Amino acid sequence: MNIGLVGLGLIGGSMGLDLCSIQPRLIHLPADNSSSSRETYRVLGVSRRQSTCEKALAMGVVDEASVDLSLMASADVVFICTPIAAIASTLEQLIPDLKPTAIITDVGSVKQPIVEMLSQVWPRFVGGHPMAGTADSGIEAAQKNLFLGKPYVITPTEKTSNLEIQIVTQIAELLQAKVYQCSPEDHDRAVAWISHLPVSVSASLIAALTAEEDVNVRELAQKLASSGFRDTSRVGGGNPELGVMMARYNRAALLRSLRAYRSRLDEFIDIIEQEDWQTLEGKLIQTQQERNKFNF
Repeated sequence: MNIGLVGLGLIGGSMGLDLCSIQPRLIHLPADNSSSSRETYRVLGVSRRQSTCEKALAMGVVDEASVDLSLMASADVVFICTPIAAIASTLEQLIPDLKPTAIITDVGSVKQPIVEMLSQVWPRFVGGHPMAGTADSGIEAAQKNLFLGKPYVITPTEKTSNLEIQIVTQIAELLQAKVYQCSPEDHDRAVAWISHLPVSVSASLIAALTAEEDVNVRELAQKLASSGFRDTSRVGGGNPELGVMMARYNRAALLRSLRAYRSRLDEFIDIIEQEDWQTLEGKLIQTQQERNKFNF
C-alpha cells in the first residue's frame, strides 16, 4: 500500500515522519464484511520545490519524493496537505494520474465548503482535520509525535463508504491521534469557537495594545508582557495566510461566534462600568468552572 502526501510542510512533513518511523509498517485493510488483511505501506511525497523533496528524503519524512504529481499514480490513499485555498485545485491536477480506487483526504481546518466541492469532483473523498500544529511552517518545522493525543476529525457524508472511513481512521490512529467523526457543518461551527474565533480575538488584542496612544505606556507594556499576554496573543501572532483562510472559508460560523463573543464582552463592560463586583465574581466563577470541561 502507498500513502501519498501532497505538501511537505509542517503537517505533511510531520505525518511522514511518524508514518516512516513506525516499525513494522503494517496497516489493516478491511476487504469486506467477512475478510481483511494486513500489508506494509510506503510513504510518497510531493512538493513544489526540489529542495524540499531532498530535505524530506534526508529527514526520513518519505520513502520517495518528487515535484511531479504523477508520483501519486501509485498511491492508494492521498493526503492533500496544502493551504485551504489550494486543496481543490490540487485535486483537479491530481485526477489524471490517480487510481480510480484511490481514497483522497485533506487536512484543512474548514470542512463544509471543501467536502461539498471535492466530493463532487472525486467520489472517494473523505474530509479530515488533524487539530495540531505550531506557529512554524515548512519542512524544517516537521516533528515527530505532533499528533500524539491530539484530535483528528473525520467528516464523512452519507455517501462516504465504511471502507474509506476505516482506512483514513487507521492512518490517523497510526499517528496516535484521537479520532472523532462529525458532519462537516458541525465541525465548522465547533472549530469556529475553539480555533477561528480565538485567532480573531487574539489578533484584536495585539492590535488594541499597538494602538495605545501613549508611547511610554505601550513600550512599558511590551517590556512587562509575560505568560498571560504570551498565551492569549499566541494564535493572533501566527500565520496570517492561515488566519485569512479561516475567515474566508468559515465566514458564516466565524461571524456567528464573533457576534456572540462581542455580546459577552459588552456584558462585562457594563458590569465593570456599574462597579457590580459581586456579579463580576459570579461570572468569573462560572467561567472558571466551565473551562474545566474542555479537553486540553
